[in-house]
Amino acid sequence: MKDFNLKKKVLLLTLIIGINSMCFGQSDATWAKFNWLMGEWVGEGVGQPGQGNGTFSFKFDLDKHILVRRSQTIFPKDESKPEIIHDDLMIIYPDISGDPSTAIYFDNEGHTINYFVQCSEKAIIFTSSKIQDATVFRLTYTLIDNKMINTKFEMSRDGEKFKTYVEGNSKKLN
Repeated sequence: MKDFNLKKKVLLLTLIIGINSMCFGQSDATWAKFNWLMGEWVGEGVGQPGQGNGTFSFKFDLDKHILVRRSQTIFPKDESKPEIIHDDLMIIYPDISGDPSTAIYFDNEGHTINYFVQCSEKAIIFTSSKIQDATVFRLTYTLIDNKMINTKFEMSRDGEKFKTYVEGNSKKLN
């Protein structure tokens, strides 16, 4: 009889742990829509800060539970301004359903941006939330071909009419 009660307790404990894991653990994210963006890129662009060039990468981390983008852009000095070096980090992570639809961005200027992610076959769009009296940001990667993409960073006061701040093309290194 004691053996039977012990088996019931072990079975109950196993069920509780299993249900808890299913309810609160994130499922493996489906990263297939990001495949064309993975790797290291080099590019140049133009915008309000001027003509610049830089590098960025998209790489998995934490056993493919998150996707990390690191970026550096250099805007050379000219007669009117000193050299500007812009470094940033973005972490893309799955929501509770396991869909990688959320991201957070940090840069060396002190900005933090929370993004929602939309994916299509040839574009990945990061759009910040509409917050009263705050700028809405949109970062779009568009696939040109298997070795070239266009990157556009835009801003909007109303979240509907966006103005390009910086845009350029990048070539895949690996």
